[in-house]
Amino acid sequence: MESSVERELLSLLLSRCLSEEAFLFLRAFRINELKTEVTNRLAMLEKRVELEGLKVVEIEKCKNDLKKLRDEMTSRGGGRVNCPCKYNFSDDGKKLTPRRDVPSYPKYTLSQETIEALKKPTFDVWHWEHNEMLSCLEYMYHDLGLVKEFNMNPITLKRWLLAIQENYRSNPFHNFRHCFCVSQMMYGMIHLCNLQEKLTLTDLGILMTAAVCHDLDHPGYNNTYQINARTELAVRYNDISPLENHHCAVAFQILALPECNIFANVDSETFKQIRQAIITLILATDMARHGEILDSFKHKVDNFDFTNEEHVTCLKMVLIKCCDISNEVRPTEVAEPWVDCLLEEYFMQSDREKSEGLPVAPFMDRDKVTKPTAQIGFIKFVLIPMFETVMKLFPQIEEIMVQPLRDSRDHYEELKQIDDAMTEKKKTENMSLGGKKK
Repeated sequence: MESSVERELLSLLLSRCLSEEAFLFLRAFRINELKTEVTNRLAMLEKRVELEGLKVVEIEKCKNDLKKLRDEMTSRGGGRVNCPCKYNFSDDGKKLTPRRDVPSYPKYTLSQETIEALKKPTFDVWHWEHNEMLSCLEYMYHDLGLVKEFNMNPITLKRWLLAIQENYRSNPFHNFRHCFCVSQMMYGMIHLCNLQEKLTLTDLGILMTAAVCHDLDHPGYNNTYQINARTELAVRYNDISPLENHHCAVAFQILALPECNIFANVDSETFKQIRQAIITLILATDMARHGEILDSFKHKVDNFDFTNEEHVTCLKMVLIKCCDISNEVRPTEVAEPWVDCLLEEYFMQSDREKSEGLPVAPFMDRDKVTKPTAQIGFIKFVLIPMFETVMKLFPQIEEIMVQPLRDSRDHYEELKQIDDAMTEKKKTENMSLGGKKK
């Protein structure tokens, strides 16, 4: 009996032990399974954390790079590092498309007073915001018959003007308001000189479009700086009118976009002629070519022939030059702020040239130039001779354009006399003070 009971007890104990072992084994198996699952999930989470961490690192790196770039631009007076162009030619052109499309471009109805004022050099360009200037430019194209002549889509014209405005930088002087000034002066000269009766509508379209595009994406540093600093633009264009070549390139990058091509309905041969003519005019705005272009016009003006293509091309080159540097034709209260803007841009460049060890032009050096000294020579030896030459062909500009230039010259000469007298007085006072100290 005992042995039987013992056997039964042993059997029960063995069963229990086996059950416990089985339970422990199963538990261990489940734990291992759970461990594997947890390990896998942890690995996945770690991978995600790693990827997200990399993203954060990249974002922080980008932020730091942007901050460094901003700081460098600020320390260099707001200029771009190495003065590169805004768009590389490798770009697909999408950046040139306006950031805002036509629906957000408000429709302004110009008053009759504004319409008449637009035709005159006395037009005050400072009272208009960008959308209003865009509306004025749009009106000029319609008024001159250019929309009809070139069968322009009016919406394309709006979109093109938006793209133009967005591709002028916020420089102190070479900005969209300067573009508008030059274009408005061209529109005024067309009316004042009755060019509608003397030139073709294609010529007028070339004049207006070249004026609108003539300083596109200007970086705020002139050709001399580009060449001396060996910038990307100077290298690309072999030191030959780097800025003007760039303005042309950006103009035709914009026109290459179907949604901005105001000449889309012009046949290919006519477009080729328009393109070449616009390039010729924009390149003529390089002041390094001033003497050459004016001399060429002087040889033609006494026997000018409006049927001679070479004569007309030369006239158009002189007209865009006149408009480009026409601020002093305007009333003093309109013209004088532009001198401040120009000097600000000059000083920004000369400061940078000094910091980079490049040559500095005296007329751009804040330690050497004043408003009167900046303007007198320019008015006397550049503006008046050019406008007086144009006056031989169009006598009607004397009262409205040439006389204001003479008045401006006299104004700055008076200011210079006052400045000289003040300087002399300070010198005398300093000398007398020095004598007393001794």
